[in-house]
Amino acid sequence: MREVASARLNPQASPTSESGTPSNRTPLATMGRMLNPPIAPIHPKTRTHHGFEFVDNYEWLRDKESDETIQYLEAENAYTEQETEHLATLRKNIFEEIKKHTKETDMSVPQRKGAYWYYSRSVEGKSYGLSCRVPAELGTWVPPVIDESTPPADEQVLLDLNELAQGHEFFSLGAASISDSGKLLAYSTDTSGDERFTIRIKNLDSGELLVDEIPDAFYGATWAGEDYLFYQRVDEAWRPDSVWRHKLGTPVEQDVCVFREEDGRFNVGIGATRSDRFLMIEVASKITSEVWVLEQTNPEGEFECVIPREKGKEYDLDHAIVEGEDLWIVTHNFSGPNFEVAWAPLDRPTEMTTLIPHRDDVRIEGVDTYLGQIVVGYRAGAIGRVAVMKLDPGFSTFEELEFEEELYSVGSSGNPEWDAPVLRMSYGSFTVPGEVFDYEVATGKRTVLKEREVYHYNADDYVATRLWAQAEDGIRIPISLVRRKDLDISKPNPTLLYGYGSYEMSIDPGFSVARLSLMDRGMIFAVAHVRGGGEMGRGWYDTGKTVTKKNTFTDFIAVADHLIKRGVTTPEQLVAEGGSAGGMLVGAVANLAGDRFKAIEAVVPFVDPLTSMLMPELPLTITEWDEWGDPLHEQEVYEYMASYAPYENVEAKDYPNILAVTSLNDTRVLYVEPAKWIAKLRATATGGQFLLKTEMVAGHGGVSGRYEKWHQTAFEYAWLANQAAGVRE
Repeated sequence: MREVASARLNPQASPTSESGTPSNRTPLATMGRMLNPPIAPIHPKTRTHHGFEFVDNYEWLRDKESDETIQYLEAENAYTEQETEHLATLRKNIFEEIKKHTKETDMSVPQRKGAYWYYSRSVEGKSYGLSCRVPAELGTWVPPVIDESTPPADEQVLLDLNELAQGHEFFSLGAASISDSGKLLAYSTDTSGDERFTIRIKNLDSGELLVDEIPDAFYGATWAGEDYLFYQRVDEAWRPDSVWRHKLGTPVEQDVCVFREEDGRFNVGIGATRSDRFLMIEVASKITSEVWVLEQTNPEGEFECVIPREKGKEYDLDHAIVEGEDLWIVTHNFSGPNFEVAWAPLDRPTEMTTLIPHRDDVRIEGVDTYLGQIVVGYRAGAIGRVAVMKLDPGFSTFEELEFEEELYSVGSSGNPEWDAPVLRMSYGSFTVPGEVFDYEVATGKRTVLKEREVYHYNADDYVATRLWAQAEDGIRIPISLVRRKDLDISKPNPTLLYGYGSYEMSIDPGFSVARLSLMDRGMIFAVAHVRGGGEMGRGWYDTGKTVTKKNTFTDFIAVADHLIKRGVTTPEQLVAEGGSAGGMLVGAVANLAGDRFKAIEAVVPFVDPLTSMLMPELPLTITEWDEWGDPLHEQEVYEYMASYAPYENVEAKDYPNILAVTSLNDTRVLYVEPAKWIAKLRATATGGQFLLKTEMVAGHGGVSGRYEKWHQTAFEYAWLANQAAGVRE
């Protein structure tokens, strides 16, 4: 731990409360003595919009380069370390439990691409994985069986991420793209956490790096033949706004911008169809999209728009060949909000014939197209599902894959090859660690290729169930509960309630090794599938965004009340967790119904949304106006956001204990939001302990490296378990 200065930071100023009156709190003491809660200096800044004034006493913390800011964050870290020091044994135990359950030397199921089988390996004691391949026999689709502890003699290590990460406190891989011949690998790395990557190209025959080096790229890289690479860049607001073409062997200064989107509401992405026929640029806002295409054999040609954008209309394209004819498979919302699937001729994309019609109770989420089949992912009854249609000799009917569990997740996974006769699928649930299987389209046969090994675990010891709560407007909200089967549920138990509720993202059933440490200590894990997410279709999302956003918060409160009323838990045993936009959720709930919770953890929390949405120069702001509304130009939106924004609405009342976790280099939710929030809570609230932990070298996803992530998870879960159940070891 680095030595920290006094949290007063300004020795000439007396600590003051949020109201500006002298505070009786003592400034942070020097190292070696008991530390008092840091008191952030007050530097008032008045914000005026639409005739409303708001005095922000902590906006000065936005200056990331300021010594005062860094010293304050370090002081908060020191205080948090002191206040959680009594959990050191519990943290260590949880870390060791995660390690005990995990098969550290392991590998993925090999995926076929061209003349090779590709896979990743992890090695005990190493924080990062290795990307590898072995030659494939032509005509075979059965992956080789490889002993993860003894790599085969013909294995080629393409990337050892441990070597790339060496000497860096943070490391992230942004792209790993193989050219069609299998000779060239384009990969990109980020060593600060700000999601700006440097692309390098490796000759896999010789193992040498080419002279080509492309800085300041965004995620991903797409090959066109062996000589051209397409990639994305971001603008000053960190928005992916442009697609660039690089010709191997030429200076990066000669790269050509092939597409630029000036409208700040739209993000830009580049990819290719699985058939390798087309390069595709997708331009999308939260509510509108369009696709531009180019024949992959003509990389220096001009991209052409398929269906011009129209506000509120979204579509995706894939390429299919049916009875010798090239077609577009179009997934669109032109007929209704839950989308439908159609086909259309390449030269007449608007002349569509419906394959799956729109339904009010089924949300079409995406389509994968192959030479012989189409796979559709959709959502019904709050569960994601998969169906397959054969394309031989023509369109048939979609057949759903069925499973025994009530709550599960399934999806198409690891299928790079266009002409594969089998589909690679992944399956898992809250209690099943996960399995990978091949689905033979012609016969419907399933072949399990790998079941995730979790040491010292018996799935029969745990159970997942579904409950439904009723919102204040009568809407039924799904709740997922996971617990040990032998837990005595005749009485209330400590419970962790998790929620997200934004961007139409669904919190699907998934297994967590770390979660076992909570459940084995008598805790219940619960998920509130609130509006703003996508569990119940597009309408579930639409009624939890912009000027209906408060439904997300009141749904979460309704779930908490339901769990308390049913005797599942009590306010003294209930803790909440949310991250990013979910951090806004739990932050708003702390203001609205903090008495339902003993404690709340907010991870990289978006708790100062109004300030951010008023600053179009910030990362993501303009693109997010369709999600949250535009308070800069619309008074109604300003007033609505001001009525729920967690930071704006901190009051002089008792709060649950709160732990906020953030990262200094996060470009999605800036560290300043939780920093300001904790400072204001500590200065204003009449009860509750408020802790801030800032990773000084990390991004939105937190620290990097699996052992470092395990330590981070152990820190957070130890705090939650102690708050809910009082456990210390």
